[in-house]
Order: sequence, then C-alpha cells, then structure tokens
Amino acid sequence: MTTITPKLTFAEYLKYNDGTDTRYELVNGKLIPMSLGSGQHGAVIGFITQFFQNEIIRLNLNWTAKAMVIGVRSPRAGKWETSRIPDVVIIPLPQWRELRNREAVIEINEPPPLLVVEVVSESTKTVDYRAKRVEYNALNIPEYWIVDPLINKVTVFTLIDELYEPAEFVGAERILSATLPELKLTVEQVLSAEE
Repeated sequence: MTTITPKLTFAEYLKYNDGTDTRYELVNGKLIPMSLGSGQHGAVIGFITQFFQNEIIRLNLNWTAKAMVIGVRSPRAGKWETSRIPDVVIIPLPQWRELRNREAVIEINEPPPLLVVEVVSESTKTVDYRAKRVEYNALNIPEYWIVDPLINKVTVFTLIDELYEPAEFVGAERILSATLPELKLTVEQVLSAEE
C-alpha cells in the first residue's frame, strides 16, 4: 500500500509541527527531514560559524554568522515551494534583527545572504553539489561554500556575471573568499575541527 503525502504550501510549512524535534526543509512542497549528521559535521559547522563571527568582529562589519537557524526561500521550478536551511549563513545584522520577530526565513523578494555554507554528508552530497548550487545561484547569493569531509575538499562558488565560478581548495591551501578576503583559514583547519 502506497501512502500519498500531501504537498504543503510555504505557509503550511511554516506552521507545520509533527510533535518531534525533527527539522525539515521544504522541497517542491515535500517535507525533507534534515539528518543529524556526524559529530565531525557538527564540529565543522560550529568551527566555521565561530571563525566567521570572529572575522566579522575583527573587521568591524555589521554582519553576523548563524548556524542552521535561518531558512532561505528558493525559487525552484514547479508550482510548489522550496525553503532550505543552510548549515552556516552570513547576513547583515539589520536583516538578522528583522528575522528575530518573525519566522527566520529570507523571502525571495528580500536581499539574499552574503555567504552560505553546506557541509556535505553521505546523505546530502548530491543535493549540496547540484540542487542547492542551482538554487543559491538563482537567488544571487554572492558566495556558496561546499565543505566536503568525504573527499577532504572545500569548494567556493563565487557569483560572477550571474553564474557561479568554482574554486577548489585542499590540504594546507588557504581558502580564498571574496566576501571575507582577509580570511586566513585552511582546509585542514576546517576539517580537523573538534568543537
């Protein structure tokens, strides 16, 4: 017997509560549970968020870095809604303050995040490399990082003339960021994160 799960509108998604602690992304109207990820996955997210936040403070920028608490509504093909929850997001502080008093989802008609990061796990690699790359490009997010512990690589996609141009970094290479050009961070530092 096949169970048919009804598709949700974006408004229904914002109100959805199944009584569990499961977090969901909405993809073309379907709820996609977000897996917990490995300890390394969580350590990398925490490390990157803190590293970004320290750099933002050091440069006295009016930005903030947040881990897994900001949704990004995406204009995906088809009539159903999509909303992603990136692992790490950098947005202007005034935009974060606006999100504090409503659902923390950046709408299609609002300025996109300055930078998003996805940390790959076995279950998300295709989505992170393909679907999210297309969606974040369509949203004109200036910079998208894919941190891939499975193959020990960081790929930084920079928006140039409305298309993402990739740059790959491995080992002791310094990760180059157009958003944070003074960033002194290597792939080894990111992937060896313990907290």
